[in-house]
Amino acid sequence: MDLPRITVVVPLYNEERYIATCLDSILATDYPKEKMEVLLIDGMSEDATREIAEEYHRKFPFIRLIDNPRRIVPVAMNLGIAEATGEYLIRLDAHAEYPTDYFRKLIEWHRSLGADNVGAVIETRVRKETPVAHAIRNVLSDKLGVGSAFRTGVGRPVEADTVPFGCYRMEMLRRLGGYDERLIRNQDIELNKRLIRQGGKVFLVPEIKAVYYAREDFASLAKNNFENGKWNLLTAYYTGTFRSLSPRHFAPLALILGIVLPLPCCAAVSLAVAGIYAAAIFLRSLRIARKTDPFTQMAAFAVLHFSYGIGELAGIMEVLKLMITKKRKKSHEK
Repeated sequence: MDLPRITVVVPLYNEERYIATCLDSILATDYPKEKMEVLLIDGMSEDATREIAEEYHRKFPFIRLIDNPRRIVPVAMNLGIAEATGEYLIRLDAHAEYPTDYFRKLIEWHRSLGADNVGAVIETRVRKETPVAHAIRNVLSDKLGVGSAFRTGVGRPVEADTVPFGCYRMEMLRRLGGYDERLIRNQDIELNKRLIRQGGKVFLVPEIKAVYYAREDFASLAKNNFENGKWNLLTAYYTGTFRSLSPRHFAPLALILGIVLPLPCCAAVSLAVAGIYAAAIFLRSLRIARKTDPFTQMAAFAVLHFSYGIGELAGIMEVLKLMITKKRKKSHEK
């Protein structure tokens, strides 16, 4: 098979712990290096990320470092799209590493499926061997934890609403107008939903796998998922539609509202909802708690779900604030 030229884009910001592993796995792939360029789009990192990237560039000129003064991922991706010379663009994450056949399989499946984007199933791993880190890994690989097929796995290639570390046809990316730079989070799923609405096809292929290194303490997990939850509502606000997301994204918000809203008039309902939730995560924790204990596993579920749901409540407040500001601005213009 005549392999096409590909552009690999990796957004970066303070990734000194992960970037060398990521780049070594890219260099180990069996894809012809003369048909590959790797664009490292750095958000002006304040650790050793840039020095490491520049060292790789000196050894391998097809790896380039590009500045991203605005720091956010969608801007990084659009900078990559503007610089790209490949027929396909592959969006990677520095927190991951990739098997030797990763790029070749992406292209093969692209062609056989007639796809516009093809992505991998994720195997979540940790660098620290602690009960908390393993509990986080377990919850991110479980349907009750995240609900994403690309984390929990599928039995055959399936059409999906989004995929990680996707391989896009460059023609389709440019036709879509690239990434929405208003979205600090959820930019990938919004792009894929937009692609699907325009008749494109996104496929998740279980034969293609990548390793993702999860956050390893509850504080980091909570911070990340709070922002993810907040940006669910902000994504809907900026795009003017909830179609950019899926119903599963709002399950944590429903849980929190189910506990909080009945409190003033019927505490028994709140206790019942909380009790059902606790029982569900306890039973699930007994089943999936590998290299950790059930109670630490329960804590991982609770931190993930409640930080996400509280983030969604914060998102509602942020959207209301934006709407009020917009209304006042219009009033002053009159």
